[in-house]
Amino acid sequence: MDRRKAADVSLTNVLFDTVASEASRYRSGIGQRPQRPEHTYPDALAAFAAPTPEAGTPAEDVIHDLVQRASPGLHATTGPRFFGWVIGASHPVGVAADWLTSAWGQNAGNHTASPAAAAAETVSAGWLLDLLDLPREASVGFVTGATVANFVCLAAARSEVLRRAGWDVERSGLFGAPPIHVLIGDEAHTTVFSALQFLGLGSGRVIRIEADSQGRMRPDAFARALARCQGPAIVITQAGHLNTGAFDDHSVFVPQARAQGAWVHVDGAFGLWARACPARAHLGAGIEGADSWATDGHKWLQTPYDCGYAMVRDADAHRRAMTSAASYLPGIGEGERDPSHYVPELSRRARGFATWAMLRHLGREGVARMVEEHCLLAQRLAERLAGEPGIRIVNDVVLNQVIVRFGPDEPVADGDGLTLRTIRRIQEDATLFAGGAKWQGEWVMRLSVISAATTQADIDRSAEAILTAWRDVRSSG
Repeated sequence: MDRRKAADVSLTNVLFDTVASEASRYRSGIGQRPQRPEHTYPDALAAFAAPTPEAGTPAEDVIHDLVQRASPGLHATTGPRFFGWVIGASHPVGVAADWLTSAWGQNAGNHTASPAAAAAETVSAGWLLDLLDLPREASVGFVTGATVANFVCLAAARSEVLRRAGWDVERSGLFGAPPIHVLIGDEAHTTVFSALQFLGLGSGRVIRIEADSQGRMRPDAFARALARCQGPAIVITQAGHLNTGAFDDHSVFVPQARAQGAWVHVDGAFGLWARACPARAHLGAGIEGADSWATDGHKWLQTPYDCGYAMVRDADAHRRAMTSAASYLPGIGEGERDPSHYVPELSRRARGFATWAMLRHLGREGVARMVEEHCLLAQRLAERLAGEPGIRIVNDVVLNQVIVRFGPDEPVADGDGLTLRTIRRIQEDATLFAGGAKWQGEWVMRLSVISAATTQADIDRSAEAILTAWRDVRSSG
């Protein structure tokens, strides 16, 4: 080995050892640090701001500098008391597999560029469908997250409902195409509306279905709206409302929609994982009858970010909507699966490795146990808070979501003020992190229990911190 190659190998070893040490130090101390960033965005911007580099910097110095500048602006999303959004904790097994993915530098664009990446996706796809008890013939695209998963599934839906109406949207576009009716709940997640916007179906021309107090579509309103639809139609349901965790009644909506020839898509970013847990699977009864499903790996599967799954019953519709073709790209042999036929990207990260690693590590029993533990911890947290005067748990805690209103018996504006002040006090204390949201016209605090690191002790400590903050706010007037 010549000197330059030897130096490169030595530097690589030093850099990787340094990064592993820094990452281990960060993760091992995450539970003891404030559960929020120390830097605001302006602080972080000031820490990174500098003129464009004119000369290079030694590699080791770059890594140390990155750690120093970034650390104060990092959120404790992998910590045990982060409840701000529905974000998994990036389990160490998934992170380790993701590091290898970066080091291997594979392009998962097709099965020839990286046979191993394609094979990991193929096997993981089968495992996912089995764990979630979805049609085993469904195709699975490995995407960045539920936002793009919704986009991919709805692209397949658009393709198929127009094909049935005699229109080839891939070739002819939407100009002159038959109109598509899109039925969606009033409380659907914003990313679904974004997907409709990207697909040219419009976020504002949908038929919005009235929701009940938990965010579920009302069956009577749905039946009336569906009866008025003639021609191509797509119905979008929800498995796990962002605030309440509630599920649309798929045992009612799916048969009605399919009887009228509509495509049913399920936005199940985190709630779809309830089907992997025997104690919670009833929440998703009837979901298997839908046509497509979107979910995240970086939520309940605890993979690192950049991991979501677009699952489509009709693999032909899925491929038709997504396939990129060119003479330089490899063909498909018997029994082969080209990953690029199920996602928008050609060049992309090999997301199957981290998924495979987490499914292999947890297994069916581990996934089910984690989902149930988080649901029970959410119930425990809700019960601890509900016993305090001046606190109301707004939702039925059926999954892992808890929403809290402070001063519920006060006039709305006063209750809003009390709630927002309590949230600020909680964030300043930083024992835990929780955020606020507008729910049916009133401010509430949202709590999402979905980190693999969270224990009962973390829940009890968080409950005490919330109660202390509320009592301080209430006594201060």
